[in-house]
Amino acid sequence: MACCQPQPSPTNPPHSNIIIDVRETIRQGYAQIAQTGLLTSVTNPQGGGCCGATPLSAAALAQQIGYSAEQIAALPEGANMGLSCGNPTAIAQLQPGQVVLDLGSGGGFDVFLAGPKVGPTGRVIGVDMTPEMLSKARHNVAGYTQSTGLSNVEFRLGEIEHLPVADAIVDVVISNCVINLSPDKLQVWREIARVLKPGGRVAASDMALLRPLPANLLTMVAALVGCVAGAVMLEEYRAAMTTAGLTNIVLKPKPEYIAVLASFKDPLYAQIAAALPAGSTVADYVTSLDITATKA
Repeated sequence: MACCQPQPSPTNPPHSNIIIDVRETIRQGYAQIAQTGLLTSVTNPQGGGCCGATPLSAAALAQQIGYSAEQIAALPEGANMGLSCGNPTAIAQLQPGQVVLDLGSGGGFDVFLAGPKVGPTGRVIGVDMTPEMLSKARHNVAGYTQSTGLSNVEFRLGEIEHLPVADAIVDVVISNCVINLSPDKLQVWREIARVLKPGGRVAASDMALLRPLPANLLTMVAALVGCVAGAVMLEEYRAAMTTAGLTNIVLKPKPEYIAVLASFKDPLYAQIAAALPAGSTVADYVTSLDITATKA
C-alpha cells in the first residue's frame, strides 16, 4: 500500500533503512507542525515558512513569495500554514476541466487555490503522507465548498514515492517545497512521469543547492524538515527529472524566498547560518526554484 513504510528485508539494501528513518523523521516533524504550528526546535509559534516557523505570519510570507492578498483571504481558515517556498499555481497555467495533483498537499493551501481554476469539470487531488496534515485538509473541504460552490477537491494518504493515483490520468502535477524532503527523489520523478498523461506538465516550487552543504548541517533534524538538508545540487535535480523521462525542463532559481527569511531573521535560517563557514550566508548555498517540465 502506498501509505505503508517498506519493511527491512534481506533483499533491501542498507540504504532502505536510511530512507525509512528520514521519512519517519519528516513525518513526525510535519505532524507536529500540523498540530502546533511549529517545530520544538523553533520557538516562534506565530510564523510559517518551509521550516515551520518564522517571525513573519503565514499570510505575510505567502505574499512575499507571490500569492495575492485576495487569494490568501479566500482560503479556508488554517489552510495556509506558511509552508511554501514559491507559488506553483502561478506558473501552472491551469485550465478548466484539468486533473491536477498536488504532491505533499499539507493543509490544502495550493489545492484550494487550484480548484476554482479547473472548475466544476476539473479535479484537484492532494496527496500527503502525514495523517495529521490530511485531517486538517479534509476538515477544510467544507469551508472551500461553501465559499466556492465547488466539490472538486480530495485528499489522499500516501507517499510521493508511491502515489495512490492511477497511471496517465493527471494533466498537471504541482508541488510546493516538498520534493526536496524525499529521501528517494528519482523515484518521486518516476512516479510523476507515471501519473502524467502524455503531454502532461509539472509546475512546482522547491529548494535546491548552489553548492554542497557542510556535513554538520545534514544531521540537523530542523534543517531536514525545513527543506534545507534534503535539498540537492541543481545538476542532480535536473538529472533525476531527465532519467524519469521528462523533457522541456526549466529550473529557475528564485532567491527571493531565502532573502525574505534572512531579512526577517528566521530562527532556523539563523541556526543554519551559524553552522556555515565564516563569511558565507544561507543564500550562498540554498535557493528556491520554479520548476517546469513536460511528459513527452
